[in-house]
Amino acid sequence: MAYDPGAIDATLAAAVGDEPALIAELREAFHDGVQRCLETMKTSESPDGWAAAALRLKGLSASIGAAIYPRHGQDPDALVAHADAAMYAAKHSGKNRFRWEPLPNAPVQRGAAAPRS
Repeated sequence: MAYDPGAIDATLAAAVGDEPALIAELREAFHDGVQRCLETMKTSESPDGWAAAALRLKGLSASIGAAIYPRHGQDPDALVAHADAAMYAAKHSGKNRFRWEPLPNAPVQRGAAAPRS
């Protein structure tokens, strides 16, 4: 499997639009995940450990949630809360998903950031 930075950028741009700074941040996060998986594979002490890291690398994906001002909120906290809820809806839908809307009946806190644990 060859690395194609153009394909990664095209995929990210399809999800987030023409936002070079955001694309660069997401690309860096993806590369960090790849590097962690590769390092785990290199330092694995057993075939099972190596296989587990290889499966994580193969399954590396992103779930993205988004919010639109003013449709999904009037302030940054409300927008982040909506985007968080949409991201969790994307995760529930499977890997490599993008969502604007949270799942039905999912709480979205307007005006306050979603609680973080």
